[in-house]
Amino acid sequence: METRCDWCVGDRLLEQYHDTEWGVPKFDTRQLFECLTLELMQTGLSWRTVLGKREAMRESFFDFDPVLVANQGQECLRTWLQDARLIRHSGKLLAMINNAQIVARSGPAFSDDLWRAVGGTPVVNRYASIDEVPTQTELSRQVSLQLRKQGFRFIGPVTTQSFMQAVGMVNDHLLDCFRHPEHPL
Repeated sequence: METRCDWCVGDRLLEQYHDTEWGVPKFDTRQLFECLTLELMQTGLSWRTVLGKREAMRESFFDFDPVLVANQGQECLRTWLQDARLIRHSGKLLAMINNAQIVARSGPAFSDDLWRAVGGTPVVNRYASIDEVPTQTELSRQVSLQLRKQGFRFIGPVTTQSFMQAVGMVNDHLLDCFRHPEHPL
């Protein structure tokens, strides 16, 4: 049996996400926007809740196409707020539309700007325990500030840290996790 990071053990959905997606470097604008949206939706909720609603979000949010999400207005917002399959928080939904507008304007430069913060390659950390993994770092504070200056919403340093972990900018797989060696030092 393979050793995994503690946070996912015992939940098949979390384990699948951990094993196939978490920490895998993503450069595609749509994938980055999806991860950013999932992270902002997670604020105040469990990651399990977000993953459980992910397919409904993909369906409702145009497969996280930032150009299509950017063009949604009040009618779509009302529909989303009535859909129990989604996270029905008007502030988060409005932030998603706002963020989509910025990503859509930026295009591929969105990915380039993000990855520039880590020199284009993942930061590989060497934590032995989940207790060592920080919820925010100086890097996440800097990237969060940069994103907020561009107008992004719901993107504080903790959310930014989680986002950077999810998209592989930061590899925080624990040392004994079978996924840690995928991006060796």
